[in-house]
Amino acid sequence: MGTTLVTGAAGLVGSHVARALVERGDDVRLLLSADAPLEAIEDLDVDRRTGDVLDRRALRRALRGVDRFFHIPEPTALRARWRELYRAYIDGTRLALEEAMRAEIERVVHTSAASALGPAPRGSTADERQPFTAGRYGLSQLAVRHAAEQEVLRLCAQGLPVVIVNPGHVLGRGDVFRSSTELVRRFLRREIPLYVDGAICIVGARDVARGHLLAEVRGTVGERYILGGRNFTYDRLFADLGRLSGVEPPALKLPLPVALAAAKAAETLPGRPAITVQEVRAMSLWWAFRSTKAKRELGWSTAHHEQPLLDTIDWFREREGDAVGRAGDRQPLPLRVAGSGLRRSASLARFVTGR
Repeated sequence: MGTTLVTGAAGLVGSHVARALVERGDDVRLLLSADAPLEAIEDLDVDRRTGDVLDRRALRRALRGVDRFFHIPEPTALRARWRELYRAYIDGTRLALEEAMRAEIERVVHTSAASALGPAPRGSTADERQPFTAGRYGLSQLAVRHAAEQEVLRLCAQGLPVVIVNPGHVLGRGDVFRSSTELVRRFLRREIPLYVDGAICIVGARDVARGHLLAEVRGTVGERYILGGRNFTYDRLFADLGRLSGVEPPALKLPLPVALAAAKAAETLPGRPAITVQEVRAMSLWWAFRSTKAKRELGWSTAHHEQPLLDTIDWFREREGDAVGRAGDRQPLPLRVAGSGLRRSASLARFVTGR
């Protein structure tokens, strides 16, 4: 199969891609930062190289003799600052793919995100043809992922044989960075004080890894492929997480203006806020996608939609033990009382207005 290089292999998506490549029979090489946690990949028989994707010399050494390259930006913290996001996604992507073009790599797969396309109109789903109009939301993660894609497409126009994959919100075992799975961790720890009406596309890490390999073999250069699973409303997602884990779902669902005001107030208090304005804004959008193109052109499919939820719940319980919630754990009493009061008020308003 030749030699395949993977960046970001310490993370959730990268570790699953590296594992899938080993299972396929590739001679796998990993470029890892000096302080990268190896927990998710320590059992893999691979060639590990130490280096930073922002270091051209390290990239050149790692790319020497490589046939295929999976560039997976290393995950950043949920609340990472703009400069950290810019370096990880935009600077890192540009340097890595410029060096891949210089090394004349036969095939490159770049990992973006479905969010780089922007949210769908409320109540519908988006696909790869959706024009990007989401800059107005002021969401840092969204902006940098979209900008990184523009760098990829620019290099593709110059001759780089690259395919882009756009996973939804990835869940599964092995997220040592606590990136996308932090949503489930906070659910289990009962640290989601409130939520708003919105939608999210959940997909399993193992399914995403298979999608990467299919994109490398069957994908068309210059094309994007959404790798999405089940589209959940937050009502449904939290209900399913509650049923599967036994932990009571968040009790307080607020109208968006009220939730934004609460988050803004939380940000003014000392210490780490329970929820931020950017998190509320992101949650309020309709992150619902369809993967028709990947299924048709790549032959991609997904496991049952509950599997990523179960995998993530089990992994955090094995990893953190009593620090995460157990079956029967309930939300804090003040939030339950407030949520109950809001639901009664809403029911009364519908009764009075007849709506």
